[in-house]
Amino acid sequence: MKLIKSDLESIRRWIYRNARPLDLARWQYYFEGGSAEAVLQALAAYQNEDGGFGHALEADCWNPESAPMQTWTASCILREVGAPKGHPVAQGILRYLGSGAHFVDGLWQGAIPSNNDFPHAPWWTFTERSGEDWGYNPTASLAGFILQYDEPGSALYQKGEALVTHAAADFIAGRTKSDDMHEVTVFWELLACCKAADRTDLFDEKAYEGRLKSAVRVLIGNDPSDWTQGYVCTPSRFIRSPQSPFYPGSEGLPEQECDLLIQNRNAHGVWNLTWTWGAYEREFAISENWWKANLAIQNLLFLRAFDRIEE
Repeated sequence: MKLIKSDLESIRRWIYRNARPLDLARWQYYFEGGSAEAVLQALAAYQNEDGGFGHALEADCWNPESAPMQTWTASCILREVGAPKGHPVAQGILRYLGSGAHFVDGLWQGAIPSNNDFPHAPWWTFTERSGEDWGYNPTASLAGFILQYDEPGSALYQKGEALVTHAAADFIAGRTKSDDMHEVTVFWELLACCKAADRTDLFDEKAYEGRLKSAVRVLIGNDPSDWTQGYVCTPSRFIRSPQSPFYPGSEGLPEQECDLLIQNRNAHGVWNLTWTWGAYEREFAISENWWKANLAIQNLLFLRAFDRIEE
């Protein structure tokens, strides 16, 4: 089963009608030969003077203030398109991370107090428990980003080394939330950044990878019927292609997800979200469309990697 050409065209037309400029640039980058620099220019619109990101880049929180989680979202896009080390957007992120803003008790905050002043999904509400609730998300990934993009020897780089060392030790020892797909994701990103920076010397790489593969295997599960039951971890979150290190032992599961994706597009040709805010209905209606564009890009990249799009 493959996504046919007319279906791909309907998705493309939906993207051109509905996507934010950033996601349109990402679409063009992945599917139409667009440039990485166009993506980065669109991304820069969400960057504040302090180098951090806000303004609903992560579309479930409309806080314009710079926040670690919004900045993490930007860092992922930078790495997606292979932004060079000295790019101004990357340098701005490093400046924000080096400022100490929203760094509390050795971790960057997942939710920040000013979130509560703007439309947002309930999980972005700041409470006194927020630090405990978010754990190493997004700190583990941001620490890896520092090692990949900063210069060795800087004060921030040394902070990144210490954070990576501590986070990796906790992960290997099982002191992290291995049943939380978001936290496991940032530990996967930490590993990818450290490999790119040639800094896996900071931890036992074999033990780390073993722990990561075990966590991913449990999160994905074996029952495809679970994947349509709301906001759950599906194979595509971690297995992006048959070359993925998580693919062995999970053969057949990504292929089943491909079938479900092809069969379950909505009347407009794209995919519905599996979550809602339950509040701020007008703002969520806008956010929902922003997310649908991002989801369409992710799903088509997954289908293409598994040769499920008609030539």
